[in-house]
Amino acid sequence: MPMENSIFELQYALDTFYFLVCGALVMWMAAGFAMLEAGLVRSKNTTEILLKNVSLYAVACTMYMICGYSIMYGGGEITAFLSGIVGDGVAGADEPATYAPSADFFFQVVFVATAMSIVSGAVAERMKLWAFLAFAVVMTGFIYPMEGSWTWGGMPVFGLYTLGDLGFSDFAGSGIVHMSGAAAALAGVLLLGARKGKYGADGSVRPIPGANLPLATLGTFILWMGWFGFNGGSVLATASVESANAVAVVFMNTNAAAAGGLIAALILARLMFGKADLTMALNGALAGLVAITAEPSTPTALQATLFGAAGGVLVVFSIVMLDRLKIDDPVGAISVHGVVGLLGLLLVPVTNGENSSFSGQLIGAATIFVWVFFSSLIVWGILKAVMGIRVSEQEEYEGVDMAECGMEAYPEFVGASGSGRS
Repeated sequence: MPMENSIFELQYALDTFYFLVCGALVMWMAAGFAMLEAGLVRSKNTTEILLKNVSLYAVACTMYMICGYSIMYGGGEITAFLSGIVGDGVAGADEPATYAPSADFFFQVVFVATAMSIVSGAVAERMKLWAFLAFAVVMTGFIYPMEGSWTWGGMPVFGLYTLGDLGFSDFAGSGIVHMSGAAAALAGVLLLGARKGKYGADGSVRPIPGANLPLATLGTFILWMGWFGFNGGSVLATASVESANAVAVVFMNTNAAAAGGLIAALILARLMFGKADLTMALNGALAGLVAITAEPSTPTALQATLFGAAGGVLVVFSIVMLDRLKIDDPVGAISVHGVVGLLGLLLVPVTNGENSSFSGQLIGAATIFVWVFFSSLIVWGILKAVMGIRVSEQEEYEGVDMAECGMEAYPEFVGASGSGRS
């Protein structure tokens, strides 16, 4: 018995430590989103996009602690929930937990922040800061936790049906995290409208290049690295031979899919535009990562590469199509996380037919999208009526850095007006 206790304690410590390290990697993705978005917006809007990213992370952590985690996993009253979080995870349990519950909370909360980070890039350069943060409160405290309760929480959807029983599976969140964030972003973009000058009266699309592609590239590498925690941590353990092997496979496939996505997007962009497009390559890598997130544990490395390549091809077509529809997404977030998130869900039965079905994946995807999109549309609509969600045309022209934050990210280069004029 003492030997069994020692083995359990070692396993508990290792799994908890692994969970925390993976959570820290996912937290680091917040920096990746910040750098990616700061690189893909114009210099006069850099400070605000950085402030959005750091603020939404704090809001997500606080709201998920107050009510989100309890809604998602049925934690009961807030006081009981908080006392459970600081407990040792073993007392009172019929079966001892294999990791500390506070580690589980930490891992879950950084996923919530990731979903909200997707929204910030899509509405960049023209949304009011405080309207965005007000939406973040509702998204991270209620909209996402409700959707999460039906998926990872295993609760019936409005008491009608249980997604798991229908054959829905989403290993690390292609739909639960990424598509939900994109659905919220799409609702906001539709009410917000396009940036001034993005689309001509004749229907033409006018490129608005980002100010700092080195930063965007750095952000992509940070996200690529953080994704190992995102997918690898979703194994939930590493202190046994079986779980260690599973973690290794997930890491391998995550990396392979990103590489496949980048290569495919780069080649397709060259064929379509005649040039090697860096931004398409970056989005291709991210698309590959999103595509494999729904099931990184069962494909072979070659299959993962091909799945990622499919995501890379799809994201290029999606970005072009959304521009033709005049849906203005400065960073391509809706395409990367939404359109490719759906692809990721639909790829699950290809390698994991035992635990999923195409019909179950479609029903799950529809449930996530309909709930998040329409609830977000209502919240955005209320915010638009009460406080407005878009800055004035003059503020947009001068840059939201000065209008919303009173400071510029590059004052030596863009001038005091924040508009690029001296």
